[in-house]
Amino acid sequence: MTEIVVRPATLLDWEAIHPIFEQVVSEGETYAYPPSSTSDEARELWMERAPGLTVVAELHGAIVGTAKMGPNRPGHGDHIGTASFMVDRAARGAGIGRRLGEYVIDWHRRQGFEGIQFNAVVASNHAAVHLWTSLGFEIVGTVPGAFRSPRHGRVGLHVMFLPI
Repeated sequence: MTEIVVRPATLLDWEAIHPIFEQVVSEGETYAYPPSSTSDEARELWMERAPGLTVVAELHGAIVGTAKMGPNRPGHGDHIGTASFMVDRAARGAGIGRRLGEYVIDWHRRQGFEGIQFNAVVASNHAAVHLWTSLGFEIVGTVPGAFRSPRHGRVGLHVMFLPI
């Protein structure tokens, strides 16, 4: 089995992360980020600063996925974490998302968070919903019609939670 390596991202990794960001955002099925974002704007949206972290997943030495994580809210909400994930279309189905998810859960535990909340999992993104529930997340609510999917029309956004 080929090992998927997850490591902290550096600014030098942005050149490899940006095409994944553009691909995922332009598909329009999982993120509400503006598709017209410049590279600089996208980098500001994706590359976390402390206390958060952005990581990359490498397969055969190539960056094929990325995740960002950190506190969900500042101040009185900073004991609950959050995260976002992107996987290159060509690498989907190879376990990249699962490996990134496991890393994110472990990182939040090591940092002393009490739970992880995903604020906006697109309900029609069945692969993500299945992955997160298989890792122990529960859907705690759904905002009906909160996301405009090019393929499915208006679909719900799930709020998912994992106590850790």
